[in-house]
Amino acid sequence: MIFHVIGINQVFGIFQEFYTSSQSNIKDAQGQDALVSLIGSIGAGLTWSGSIFMNPLIARLDNVKLVTFCGALIMSLGLTLASFATRIWHLYLTQALLYGLGSSMYYFPLMSLAPTYFDRHRGLAMGIILAGSGVGGLVMALVLQFLLDHHGIQWALRILGIWNLAVAIPVSLVVKHRPEYGLGSPGSMGSNRAHTTINQTLLKRGTFWYQSFGAFLQAAGNVVPLYYMSSYTVSVLSLSRTEGSLFVSINSGVNSLSRIAMGLLADNIGRQNTLIAGTILSAVSVFALWYDAQQARFIAFVVMYGVYAGGYNALLPTTITEIYGVENYASINGVLYFIRGLGSIFGAPVAGLILGSHSRSSASSNTGVSMGLGPIRKRYNDVVIFDGMLLLAAAVCVGYVRWLDARDKGTWRWKA
Repeated sequence: MIFHVIGINQVFGIFQEFYTSSQSNIKDAQGQDALVSLIGSIGAGLTWSGSIFMNPLIARLDNVKLVTFCGALIMSLGLTLASFATRIWHLYLTQALLYGLGSSMYYFPLMSLAPTYFDRHRGLAMGIILAGSGVGGLVMALVLQFLLDHHGIQWALRILGIWNLAVAIPVSLVVKHRPEYGLGSPGSMGSNRAHTTINQTLLKRGTFWYQSFGAFLQAAGNVVPLYYMSSYTVSVLSLSRTEGSLFVSINSGVNSLSRIAMGLLADNIGRQNTLIAGTILSAVSVFALWYDAQQARFIAFVVMYGVYAGGYNALLPTTITEIYGVENYASINGVLYFIRGLGSIFGAPVAGLILGSHSRSSASSNTGVSMGLGPIRKRYNDVVIFDGMLLLAAAVCVGYVRWLDARDKGTWRWKA
């Protein structure tokens, strides 16, 4: 499930590199990174932000199979219709809106139920489940580039739509609530599922507001390397699109392994501690390895960012239950993922505005491409600074949440 839903979101940078190139079939998208990145950002943003609508619905349904089934159909329809696009606004309607809506309907019924099946090793379990997104990115990056090279963008989208349908429909038919979390009488364990409205006392806690702000910033910063990794490879390093897709694939593969490792580490040293460390090191890797990077250092960034950025998505659901209690999981999870969706929509398009419009037809890693505002390498360095600051600010918020949570509970534990 995670494999194809998030996998397709993670490799949008390959779509973006193609759409903005001189070979693009969407003429008004050529050189327009901000406008094109908004397509992927809306798709990914809707995947996350749909939680605020999906979680209350899930909590009130005994059978969520119909929701996931409809989500699978809408996702595939979005990809297939995108293959007929000739203008950039066509992609906003199909690859952005339809795919994003469908993926949210498909994703949250499964992901919202998953933590209820695990107790003691919840961090490791969620790490393994969410590692599927990294595996999806690993495979999808190579598959997508192969389809683009050999069949073109139209058939690449159609094949992905058909494949998505073939994989998603069987999964949608087996999803169900954990029995003891079914709808029950008030006071029963089943009532856990009914808490989809945020407890008003939680809104007065600093932990909620700082965790929300941190979730927005981390989501905004996290998507920037994913969307611009491939274009940096082509525009600045003067490498091929195939090599760009390989870097995306490597990053996703490392990210997948990291989510499992981070989950295991979290169960041993504390979930919040691991979340803080991963967020800080993500920011450090952006500043230290991506800024003004030549090929060797960029490869190091591709790997190390995959290592450090993998933990946040895997650990956020587990920290929600730890900080707010399992009875508030559905409501807090829905709001935080809604906020993360907004962050996803914000980060990459702003990075595209910083980068500006340009042509990649004569990219050179030495002289750059003229954009009227300076060489493209300098513009990418500005993007890196923007991204690093987002992640660094997110790390500050995550760390402060750790301190506030300990203060509210009246005790400090090193393992938390």
